[in-house]
Amino acid sequence: MLRRLALTAVVSLAALSAVAPAAAAATGPLPLPLPLPLPVLQDDARTRLTITVSGTGDSAAEGSFELRCAPAGGSHPVAEQACGRLDKLAGGSRDPFAPVPADALCTLQSGGPATARVTGTWQGRHIDSVFSRTNGCEISRWNNLIPVLPNVR
Repeated sequence: MLRRLALTAVVSLAALSAVAPAAAAATGPLPLPLPLPLPVLQDDARTRLTITVSGTGDSAAEGSFELRCAPAGGSHPVAEQACGRLDKLAGGSRDPFAPVPADALCTLQSGGPATARVTGTWQGRHIDSVFSRTNGCEISRWNNLIPVLPNVR
């Protein structure tokens, strides 16, 4: 009895496998699966910054500017160059928006009363940084972000 069931199962499977290709050929090719949708860039992955500058003594450099990258835009006066600078800084090992470490040894020099605050998103990260030119470390940090921040030497 078991042999008969096993033999019936084998014959049935053989018959189905012989019929299936013929059925597929008769109805035409199987439809291709629909393509997967492309991933949508999230707003937080783009660069969108607000840069507020004061105390520079240069009316063209003062104020609040919007900077968007990929594509470059906003009210920033040199958005394309600023986005290019941020792209270069993205590959570096140091965070250009990080504050000067508390134990840093900085030269006692003044670069003037200029200040800037940068808020928004860069490389998918939230940014809220304050910049000044009160000592050598802060001046270097500011200069590292030119032309995102204005050149106020």
